[in-house]
Amino acid sequence: MVKNVGWIGTGVMGLPMAHHIFPLATNLYLYNRSPEKTQSLVAKGATLLSSPAQVAQQANLIFTMVGFPSDVEEVYFGPEGIFTTLQEGTILVDMTTTKPSLAQKIATEAAKKGCFILDAPVSGGDVGAREARLSIMVGGEKEVFDQLLPYFQKMGRATLQGGAGKGQHTKMCNQIVIAGTMVGVCEALLYGERSGLDGKTLLATIGAGAAGCWTLDNLAPRVLQSDFGPGFMVDHFVKDMQIALEESERMGIALPGLALVEQLYTTLQALGGGKLGTQALILALRKLNSNE
Repeated sequence: MVKNVGWIGTGVMGLPMAHHIFPLATNLYLYNRSPEKTQSLVAKGATLLSSPAQVAQQANLIFTMVGFPSDVEEVYFGPEGIFTTLQEGTILVDMTTTKPSLAQKIATEAAKKGCFILDAPVSGGDVGAREARLSIMVGGEKEVFDQLLPYFQKMGRATLQGGAGKGQHTKMCNQIVIAGTMVGVCEALLYGERSGLDGKTLLATIGAGAAGCWTLDNLAPRVLQSDFGPGFMVDHFVKDMQIALEESERMGIALPGLALVEQLYTTLQALGGGKLGTQALILALRKLNSNE
């Protein structure tokens, strides 16, 4: 088992994920742009450092879980990034949802330095992260994947999808399904509101039939409670949908359903909802159907 582990990114999902793998590390080295978000880990004995480069100096297994492709670029290739101090033989695991092409770029650079990289985006939101029930979609070499299974199993269930970038492609498929499901759930809730149905009874009834799904079970109740806090942030979901649309264009395929949902979410951003959870899509639908 690797003794010196690094973790970069302790946000809504990254923080509980880091807590889960903590018992497997003799030493856990942390970096986050907002240092105060690492306090619960530091209290358990983790060491807070001031840059990704410092983490790479200390750790021979490094997990990254940040926000956007630009953040991934900075963490790996920036002037204080991982690649400035990376030690030969280090294993890198990027759990951010990012561009497949960026995952391949990182893999190429890691190979030049005698290191290994897995792209391992996750699905399950804040609940899945806290309860260690994430679905982890992994791209990279099987030997490295097998070596890291104990870490993945602390966070959820991992499946190897193929070579570098395949984990990210799988996550795009995941997000395409979620986009269509989310608009269906929110439109159903809006319809239920306008027709005078009791929301809790509605969810219990349709959730027991063919409409049953994770989104209906976990996010629809939050809508009924007007809880639009981020389990997964709108800004991040728009980023994911835009990556999927870019990749689909590159492959020469049309995804009109995804394009429509992306437009609805950009409307929500324009209404100031970018930092809300994805279930806040109903706010854009209510606005679209208002008489204001």
